[in-house]
Amino acid sequence: MYSFNNDYSEGAHPRILEAITRTNLDQNSGYGTDGHCTRAREMIRREIGREDADVHFIVGGTQTNLITIGAALKPWQAVICVAQGHINVHETGAIEATGHKVLAMPGRDGKLTPDDIIQALDHHTDEHMVQPKMVYISNSTEIGTQYSKAELEAISSLCLSKNLYLFLDGARLGSALTSPVNDLTIKDIAALTDVFYIGGTKAGALFGEALIISNPDLKPDFRFMMKQRGALLAKGWLLGIQFEELFTDNLYYDLASHANSMAEILRKGIIDCGYSFYSASLTNQLFPIFPDDVIEKLEKEFVFSIQEKRADGHSAIRLVTSWATREDACRHFLSILKNCSL
Repeated sequence: MYSFNNDYSEGAHPRILEAITRTNLDQNSGYGTDGHCTRAREMIRREIGREDADVHFIVGGTQTNLITIGAALKPWQAVICVAQGHINVHETGAIEATGHKVLAMPGRDGKLTPDDIIQALDHHTDEHMVQPKMVYISNSTEIGTQYSKAELEAISSLCLSKNLYLFLDGARLGSALTSPVNDLTIKDIAALTDVFYIGGTKAGALFGEALIISNPDLKPDFRFMMKQRGALLAKGWLLGIQFEELFTDNLYYDLASHANSMAEILRKGIIDCGYSFYSASLTNQLFPIFPDDVIEKLEKEFVFSIQEKRADGHSAIRLVTSWATREDACRHFLSILKNCSL
């Protein structure tokens, strides 16, 4: 059984493991105050072109979203996101469990639009309702689509005019930035958002996300929130080492490019077999629509998830490629699909 179920099925890129092993007996100060974290922060600041940014290393994406939103919002404030957004669907109500309502809007192609934001603002007008204060988006999105520079600029401009924070979830940012249709740079993202993060867990690290805070209003006392929410890792250098490696010699982008290229092999082969897709993804998540009997045959050799069951005997499945996905596994999937489709 070969897994296309997610992009964190494997451990970590060998360079990262080697760096951790090489420094294993070195002594470090704790909680992200070590030299590795300091160097990783400097590397990331240079990469994003923001020497004034605060950079924090956190173990996982849900924790990063929870802490960032919790730190930014007052108790009566809410966050706007697309209905398919990770904080609305896949985080067990973590945001709302801390008292902040998630205002889920329909969006388009998995992306939040300025009209969605305006609609949410127009509906929440006084102190009898929660007060929208933050906009949350993901790039790439939960269905593999991505924001163009014009789309992000439009959202950023609206947030600025409406006094809203803009938070970009970058769990799969590498895949978005290396997509063939991407026109955004990481510097653009740093300039257009108040806070965003660079995902490591789904990009070849053992674990870890690098949260970048550009807005000065969100910087004070952030480490207090991290500690209270259990996110200030004692052995913080394990995070720093990984991001040092990821941002040496373009490793972060190379690994994301590999994931995208493996997805492109699958995408072209699926099209050649005559099938369509649930979303127009050109990143490392694909959502082909197959007959249910074909899916049953594929499930005998491959692991993947069902995105949406349909009444016509078809379903959309989710295939995810990673930094470690093998080309021969992609070719084998296509050969089985072709045989199933005859």
